[in-house]
Amino acid sequence: VGIRSCYYEGKRCAETLFMDYRRQNGVRIKIVRIFNTYGPRMNPDDGRVVSNFIVQALRGEQITIYGNGEQTRSFQYIDDLVEGMIRLMDDTPDDFTGPVNIGNPNEFTINELAAIVLELTGSKSKIMHMPLPSDDPQQRKPDISLARKMLNDWEPTIQLRDGLVKTIAYFEDILSRGSVRH
Repeated sequence: VGIRSCYYEGKRCAETLFMDYRRQNGVRIKIVRIFNTYGPRMNPDDGRVVSNFIVQALRGEQITIYGNGEQTRSFQYIDDLVEGMIRLMDDTPDDFTGPVNIGNPNEFTINELAAIVLELTGSKSKIMHMPLPSDDPQQRKPDISLARKMLNDWEPTIQLRDGLVKTIAYFEDILSRGSVRH
């Protein structure tokens, strides 16, 4: 009944429905659990930490960090997610459904992410700390051992800085065209 319970239960419900559909209809399914993914084509107003920080930095606004910023997150570039999903669909036996965690286990604090975004954008934005929401986890780190085993040694290959450079370029382009409301 927590603040994020609809989000968590929605994901579990979807997995259950897929498994029931498979059992009833004999359909081949694969269940992937997607972890924090970023990259070009993100919605600038989606409320995710990567897009928030980039857009705030490019606009010269304060970078909003909730809590002290020492909570960790693992960030996966979209190309790594797509590669993992394709391998799950193509390279696993029909009777293997998962679920398989697809994410990047490299952890960064929120403070580290903000510092990297500020460096890569060249922004002079300042950090603003806000109260930490009560449901905010201190750590999010996927266990990708099953993905490594079942997906032909799949491993995320795009490092955070490299992915952020591409993502920042995307946001610079759409912001320069005025494609995003302020």
